[in-house]
Parts: sequence; structure tokens; C-alpha cells
Amino acid sequence: MVELIVDKVAYDTQHQRAIVVLRDSASSRYLPIIVGPTEASAIAMAIEGIEAPRPQTHDLLKQILDRLDVAVTGVLIDDVRDDTFFAQISMTRGESLYEVDSRPSDAIALALRARVPIRALPRVLDLAGIPVEDEHVH
Repeated sequence: MVELIVDKVAYDTQHQRAIVVLRDSASSRYLPIIVGPTEASAIAMAIEGIEAPRPQTHDLLKQILDRLDVAVTGVLIDDVRDDTFFAQISMTRGESLYEVDSRPSDAIALALRARVPIRALPRVLDLAGIPVEDEHVH
């Protein structure tokens, strides 16, 4: 697995869409993922450390998990098919491990709030990764 960091949330004005740009510093590749505007906002707020006056969806989910003694342990972007990415959220409660399917945008927003690693399978980066020097990502 390859650990990624959220490099930035960008808005592609030409195509009217939000993009989360993840970066693999070890191999100098970006992994851009198109996300909805609500998820982009949730991710950007987490990156900037902004807390909404009332819990947003991902904050609420994190609070519920905390109250149930469920720890989010990581996120794995495990597939990409036809430009659609797939992810898993890993959680533990006591000795039990749980993995839940998720949209990458929701998984990333939760991972940032839980301060856990975001990873991808090497195959996902091979299929959808862009070299850092590629001008289309900046």
C-alpha cells in the first residue's frame, strides 16, 4: 500500500467540478479524484482546521463512532474502474476489525477528521496516478 497525503482541493472551472489531489511523496505522483462540491468543502474545512458551528455530516459520523468506541484506523483507495474510484474505511472496536465500502470523498473527509492514514493500492496509482511534473494538476 502507498500512503498518500491530501495536497489540495481544487476547482476545475473549465469542467465545473471539484478535485481532491492526493500526493504520493515517495514516488512523486498525484492522484486526482473528482468529488462533489459538498465533499470538497468538507475536505477543505478539515485541511484548514475550520470547525462549523454545527456538526457537518462527517463530523457527526466521527462523533457517533467515538461514542460507540469505534476507532477509524485508516482509509484505502482500493480500485478505479471507468474513472470511478472505490474505497474502504477500516475501523476497530475492541479486538474486532470492520471494513466498510465508501466513496473516496467521504472516506478522505472522515480520515482527515480522525487523523488516520489515507492509502491506495499501487495498482490504483499505476492506473490513475499523474507524475508530479505534469502541468495539468497544478
